[in-house]
Amino acid sequence: MAKTGKTVFFCRECGYESSKWLGQCPGCREVGTFVEEPVREKNSRLKKPLWDSQPVTINEVSAKDEERISTGFCELDRVLGGGVVPGGLILVGGDPGIGKSTLLLQVCRNMSNDGKNIIYISGEESLKQIKLRANRMGQFSDRLQLLSETSLDVIESVVEKLKPDAVVIDSIQTVFREDISSAPGSVSQVRESTNTLMQMAKGSAIPIFIVGHVTKEGVVAGPRVLEHMVDTVLYFEGDRHAAYRIIRTVKNRFGATNEIGVFEMREDGLQQVLNPSEFMLEGRPEDASGSVVSCLMEGTRPILVEIQALITHTNFGIPRRTSVGTDYNRVNLLMAVIEKRVGIQMSDYDAYVNVAGGMKINEPAMDLALVMALIGSYKNRVIDADTIVFGEVGLAGEVRAVSQVEQRVLEAKKLGFKRCILPAVCVKNIQKADGILLEGVNNIKEAADII
Repeated sequence: MAKTGKTVFFCRECGYESSKWLGQCPGCREVGTFVEEPVREKNSRLKKPLWDSQPVTINEVSAKDEERISTGFCELDRVLGGGVVPGGLILVGGDPGIGKSTLLLQVCRNMSNDGKNIIYISGEESLKQIKLRANRMGQFSDRLQLLSETSLDVIESVVEKLKPDAVVIDSIQTVFREDISSAPGSVSQVRESTNTLMQMAKGSAIPIFIVGHVTKEGVVAGPRVLEHMVDTVLYFEGDRHAAYRIIRTVKNRFGATNEIGVFEMREDGLQQVLNPSEFMLEGRPEDASGSVVSCLMEGTRPILVEIQALITHTNFGIPRRTSVGTDYNRVNLLMAVIEKRVGIQMSDYDAYVNVAGGMKINEPAMDLALVMALIGSYKNRVIDADTIVFGEVGLAGEVRAVSQVEQRVLEAKKLGFKRCILPAVCVKNIQKADGILLEGVNNIKEAADII
């Protein structure tokens, strides 16, 4: 039978459009990602007259700071750059069951208690299911309204009629436009639905939160153009079996990126952790070799974490290397530098590295702490519990400078650390170091001598 209507092929990963099927996407180079979907015919009645759009000079544009709306969580406000911007489109992604819907429902509760009119629209849960989850969180204001709907045309008419102060869409993969024949969650539906929500947010200055599912690789499901269209992209991270959750911003048109907020999952919902360094160091072992505290920077925020290493003699011909929370190849590289520059042969030993607390770290400033943890476990020497270590290590064994040194030292001092081992070139850049001993090292040989 002859096909009715025009169809094109889209890449599920990046949204690349082609008139024919391709085995490999020219945009993202992924294989087998093209799907066939019908094309929505453009409505000529929606076209604006050409004379309606006129350019203006840059000096005519008003640049006054928008008054941001607080979410009720200072951790989330920091990630957003100070609060929610009116008219902003915010995408929240994360693994299933990580707590995306719980967090946004608590945000709706906080904002409605502040006198804001909020609409929570769910396409995955019924109103009774949302009510059962809300009962665990406490009392809610009547300014929060619930809607179980998946038709974007209905959602658009409801928002236009009620004109709320904020809207939550849970989730974008369940919303569909009736004039597009493809199934909800497809490339065409996700792209067109997000475009409609973007126009709705910008035209009426209503901030809209969008929940997005993630793939097994950890990225938001659907075309990559989805992340390009929104103003802010937040990722909710953390092990579902662990108590804490981390929300991280990877894109923000109204603030800094790579900022994080830490939350703890409890029976009554998510509670913010105002001092994550103290939270991450709880339960540290005493007088244990291979345990070192380091400081990493997440955006503008210093966080102290514990690095653990275990060196044991191998029972097989090939030693085993395992790393949790950090790059496996980085551990192998640092062990090779130790063998070459310090003279400690680790080729006959198994190595296990763990970042306590379940955090995932790729910052080079953790290199020196990893080196000292590995050497300490190999020699079975205990590093003082009140010592903090950070610095980048090069292939020549040199300890290189890291950024924001003074913030790291002040965070360690605030938590009671008395000694800091850091790159020697960074010592001169620290002005406020009263109460903490600074020991600069030029290479890992000097760090090994300290152990």
